Amino acid sequence: MPIRTRRGRAAAYRALWEWPLHSPARLVGVLVVLAALAIGISSLGGAVGGSGPGSGRALGPAPSAAPGQAPAQGSAPVTELRPRTLPLADAPPVALAVAQRWTQAWATHPPGTTAAQWSAGLAPYTTDEYLAVLSSVDPANVPGTRVTGPAQAVEVRPEAVRVQVPTDAVRLELLLVQVGPGDWRVSGYDRAS
Repeated sequence: MPIRTRRGRAAAYRALWEWPLHSPARLVGVLVVLAALAIGISSLGGAVGGSGPGSGRALGPAPSAAPGQAPAQGSAPVTELRPRTLPLADAPPVALAVAQRWTQAWATHPPGTTAAQWSAGLAPYTTDEYLAVLSSVDPANVPGTRVTGPAQAVEVRPEAVRVQVPTDAVRLELLLVQVGPGDWRVSGYDRAS
């Protein structure tokens, strides 16, 4: 029969298991750490194994399937996810009208116009998030003073439209998003290339 002592391997294991039981706070802390480790390992296992939704595997048929052939038995076909592009003629007239009015408001900045006055003119046609960005723009730095042509769609998607509008200084490219039924707002702009 072995002699039990407070030293040795068994004592080390016993001390390790008893440590979390010394207080409720230690026990909760250990359980939280173990849960975090379990979640981390399971998400890492999914990423490495390629079985999770964010596994990094390219969308499309299984690698064993040749182009034009059905995927291998046991693997379901994966639909490639791409935003649908519509013909330019399908650009909503409301979105084009908003782009035209936004560009007119953008170009309207007589000398002495404050940033608050300028951004207030853009507010009815701009998303709230983008209006916060525009409120810091000094209207004196806006190069255009008038719109010189109609708004033209350059890319149309079901809930977003890219539109170019010419001014006397630059050609703007606006991104409009649908924020509600029939309600289009500018969520960004840049100079057209």
